Amino acid sequence: MPSVDSFLVIFVKEWKGVISMIRKEDLLLIGKIIKPHGLQGELSFEFFTDIFDVVEAPHFFCELEGIFVPFFIESYRFKNNMTGLIKFRGVDTEKEAKELIKSSLYLLRGLLPSDFSPEEEQGIDFYIGYQIVDQYENRVGEIVSIDDSTENVLFNVLSDSGVEFLIPVSDDYIVEIEEEKKIIRMDIPDGLLTL
Repeated sequence: MPSVDSFLVIFVKEWKGVISMIRKEDLLLIGKIIKPHGLQGELSFEFFTDIFDVVEAPHFFCELEGIFVPFFIESYRFKNNMTGLIKFRGVDTEKEAKELIKSSLYLLRGLLPSDFSPEEEQGIDFYIGYQIVDQYENRVGEIVSIDDSTENVLFNVLSDSGVEFLIPVSDDYIVEIEEEKKIIRMDIPDGLLTL
């Protein structure tokens, strides 16, 4: 795969504004790359939001070697309501595409309309990837999915040890949401995590 520097060179040549270091808080998580599609560098990706209906972005960002690297979009299309296919400029082979597998896709928040609310757009799935911390400041785990198939919505939380917990999404339990740190602090009833 071309180096991070070569992708940045492509970006600098095409950027018409001021270049500055991109921080995670400047970005909105919108999806994840699943696998290469074909031999010409096209990628299959899963999306978490209908952001494509709201803004036409010229580029997305992926985190590579701890740096958020912009990738200009040549084309994209949807396979269904959860996955699509995308082709980035500079990613032209299956080998290069494989280097991006499991990379998260981000959109620059500055491209969003001022009245856009990611929480409303994504619904409860916005919180996938957030960490749950209990009332004793213990990390319970990461929200990996959300079950909203019944009236009682549940966070599916995966602990560091690989144990999954189902925690009710209730205002009675949620103490604080720190969006910048992607942490939800909860007052979890005794015994709930031992069921």
